[in-house]
Amino acid sequence: MPGIIGKKIGMTSLFTADGKYTPVTLIQAGPCVVTQVKTVETDGYAAVQLGYGDKKLKRVTKAEAGHYKKANTSAKKKVAEFDTEGVSLNLGDTVDVNLFEEGEFIDVVGTSKGKGFQGVVKRHNFAGVGGQTHGQHNRARHPGSIGACSWPSRVFKGMRMAGRMGGNRVKIQNLTVVRVIADRNLLVVSGSVPGAKNSYVLIEK
Repeated sequence: MPGIIGKKIGMTSLFTADGKYTPVTLIQAGPCVVTQVKTVETDGYAAVQLGYGDKKLKRVTKAEAGHYKKANTSAKKKVAEFDTEGVSLNLGDTVDVNLFEEGEFIDVVGTSKGKGFQGVVKRHNFAGVGGQTHGQHNRARHPGSIGACSWPSRVFKGMRMAGRMGGNRVKIQNLTVVRVIADRNLLVVSGSVPGAKNSYVLIEK
């Protein structure tokens, strides 16, 4: 199985077996239910749809309710597809944190924290104008010039400017599984993962 859906609990730190002080992220990984199995014959590709987190039945459409009924499970808050080449799973099967082993490398996909409309210093790491002398007036965090005048008479595409920041899909690769706490469905991962507390993440092997 190539992955699982989880929820970011938060960050803490611990000492590894060799005495190294390591910042870690706690992720509640699963249990997830197989809500749909896609095959090459019927869908053109092989994949499995997993559902995570129970939701009240009245909060889903009738089409969604029928979809979950086929898998003989409750409505789910989060669903995601994973590639299943060489893996055999059936409708209604459960995938849990025992999928992972301590010491292996994983990728974590999440939605980064939304920062709203931000300026160029925060968004693109501009240095700002600098000193407060030589006639500089109220320009410390401004973007400066965005192009020439008569040529090209336009602003080039991709010019770094102020704008909406964050809220993007971000994948962090090669994080180490420090611990697997199976009885609480917890995965302890080295370093940080994108997203706020209680946000959903996809954990890929």
